[in-house]
Parts: sequence; structure tokens; C-alpha cells
Amino acid sequence: MTRTLDEATRKAESLLKNPRKRGKLLDTATRVATSGKYALDVSGITGKISPLVRMVRYTASREYLDTPWQSIVLITAALIYFVSPFDAIADFLPVIGFIDDAAVISAVLAAISKDVEKFMAWESTKSPSDPAVINPPEPE
Repeated sequence: MTRTLDEATRKAESLLKNPRKRGKLLDTATRVATSGKYALDVSGITGKISPLVRMVRYTASREYLDTPWQSIVLITAALIYFVSPFDAIADFLPVIGFIDDAAVISAVLAAISKDVEKFMAWESTKSPSDPAVINPPEPE
């Protein structure tokens, strides 16, 4: 798992600089998390993906700038790992194939919990009727 996550971290730094690839990753992570693929929803993982996606989108759009770069890289690496069907334990293996995804997402969340809490507090100040709260703009 470590080797694959390290690879994802290196990819994340490059991907974050490419708006098209970044947007595709964030859209894919959202789609996978809401697809029902995680029927057992190991550790509530699907509910944890959406705030991470929004953190990256708001940071990329420069609307929210209080998340450290390293946290954004970690989030992006975790999302790359999450959407990859061939990570440490292949996702096509029922149930067990998703446990490593949940572990990676949970580890990243634990490492950046203060950043996530701060972001969620900031986001809660935005108007709930604002469509950008649900789907922040992806900069070009």
C-alpha cells in the first residue's frame, strides 16, 4: 500500500497543476463514491470523499486558501488511490478490495483533520442556496 500511495503522491503534485486532469479526477472520485460500488460503505468512506473533493476544488479556484499545499497533495493522492482499480488490494475483490481505500482515506483524514474542520467551518458560512457550495467551480 505504501509504494502505491507514494506513487499517487508523486502523481498528485503533477495532476494538481493540470486543470483538466484535476477536474477529471475530482469528477471520477465523486462518481465512484456515489455509484453504489461501495455498497457496504466501509468506514463511511463515501461520505468522506465529497468534502475532500470540495476542498481541492475551492483551493484550485482560489476561493479558499487556508489549506496547506501538502494537505491538498495528500487529498489528491488519496483520491487517485481511491479511484484506481489496481491499488494495493485490487478493488474487483469483493469487500476486501475496498478496505485499503478506506484505510488510505481514513489515514489522510486523520493527518489533516484540523484542515478539514477549518474548511467545513468556512464552507458552512456560505449560502446553502449557492450552487457553488455543492459543486464549486473548477478553474481553467
